[in-house]
Order: sequence, then structure tokens, then C-alpha cells
Amino acid sequence: MKYYIVDDDQSILYVLQNIIEQNFNDEVVGMNDHSPAALKDLLVHDVDIVLVDLLMPELSGIELVKQVKKVKPNTRFVMISKVQDSEMRAKAYQAGIEFFINKPINLIEVKTVLEKVEQSLTMASQLSSISQMVHSFNQQTNPPQSAPQEDQVSTTLKYLGMTSEKGTTDILQIIPLMKSQSTNYRDLDLNALLDLSEHERKVIEQRIRRAIKVGLANTANRLIDNPYDEQLSDLASLLFGYESVHAEMLCRQGKQKSGGRITIQRFLDGLADLNGTKK
Repeated sequence: MKYYIVDDDQSILYVLQNIIEQNFNDEVVGMNDHSPAALKDLLVHDVDIVLVDLLMPELSGIELVKQVKKVKPNTRFVMISKVQDSEMRAKAYQAGIEFFINKPINLIEVKTVLEKVEQSLTMASQLSSISQMVHSFNQQTNPPQSAPQEDQVSTTLKYLGMTSEKGTTDILQIIPLMKSQSTNYRDLDLNALLDLSEHERKVIEQRIRRAIKVGLANTANRLIDNPYDEQLSDLASLLFGYESVHAEMLCRQGKQKSGGRITIQRFLDGLADLNGTKK
């Protein structure tokens, strides 16, 4: 990861630089105690994570975040501040920061926050790779001149070999509801939204579980045939979980009796995140 640090206190710059370079396998590509100059640097150079002070003369941290986000929306920001004002902090989050690091600087807090941001960036990169893989599969199986483009959720389910299962129709109905409600599957009031009885909901979940089981089996078989397919492996871990995929592979190879466990929430939440349908 490439870091950039902005703070009008030079001692803070060097403290943070030392923490990053001594505790992470990363590089601090720039530091600046003058926020307008830092803005010029950030608009020109590629940086993954920016640590920026909230209160600075000439150009505040919030304004710097806003201006960089307009041009480079994927840059991640962590705000440094001793300010505890909730309204100002809310404005910082609205501008697009990920976390706050409080002053005076605390090593444990800095390491914890930066680990979370790096994990988020890594996951975003993996999701992007998987989405490109699914998109490529969609183009191969549905050329624009012969068939209309399927939406990403349908394409993912097709890629997993699940489209012939009845539960797939239920999944395609539920994912848009998760988007409209801006929630995960556990917190989705499916009974109220679809006017279902508890028995009807259980029937739907049984169909979905069977469909997911088919997807897991297909994925396990493909990974047995091609264990070095990293993109498929990432997709499998996201939707089914590594342990479930591994158990399913061992079962299909006759090395253990039971296969992988199915988790509806994990699959639907992962599918929604993968296809960008959750807000």
C-alpha cells in the first residue's frame, strides 16, 4: 500500500511515518505540512491511503478529502484529530473518510485502524477481480448481438450453475429487496415485504438452501479440477466460506463423509456485495 500523510505538525508526520514503515510492509510516498501543496500532490500521484489532519490552515482536512474524492474516488482517507465535536466528525465521515485516529497518537489505535483500512482495500480489489471474471463469463455466454445482457446477479448464479434451481428465482427476488432496504439478509423483514407466513418463508429458505448447495457442489468440483483458479477460489470463499468449500471438496473426493455447510445469509450478503446491489 502507498501512504501519504498531511499534518501541519511535523512531529506527527514523522511519528506516523515510523509506525507505518516499521509495522506494515508499506511505503510512505509523501508527507506535507501544507495542505494546498498536499492537494496538488494527491491529484497527480497514485496513493492508496491518506492520513490527514482535520484542522489545518488554508485548506481543512475535510475540504481536502472532498476535492481529492471528486477526482480519485477510490482513495481511502483516515482523519487525524483531537477534536471530539460530533457534528464536525459527522461532516468528515460525510466527506468520505473511513476512520478517525485521535491525538495524541496511540500506536495500538493507529495499527488497528490501518489494518482495517488495508483489509477493506484488499477486499475491494478481490471483489473487482471477481466482478471482472463474472462480466467476462457473461460476455462469452451472451454475446450482445445474440442476446440481451443479463444483470450481474443472474450472471453470477449462472456462473455457479444454479439457474435451473427453483431457489434461484427466490434469490433474484430477494437481492433487490436488500438493495431497496439498504440492509443485509438477517435484518430483512421478508415476511412483511412479501406478505409471507412463517411457514412460507421457511419453504422459500429451503429452496434457496438447495440452490446454494448445488452452487457449492459445482464450485467444489471445478476447484478439484483446477485448484489454482485464484478468482474462482476468491468467489467461493466470499459466497460459501473457505471451510465449507474445502469440506465439500474433501467429501466429493471421498476423503470425508460430510460436505460443506450452507449459510443463506453469507451467500446472499456476499452476492449483494459482489454485484454492488447493497447501498
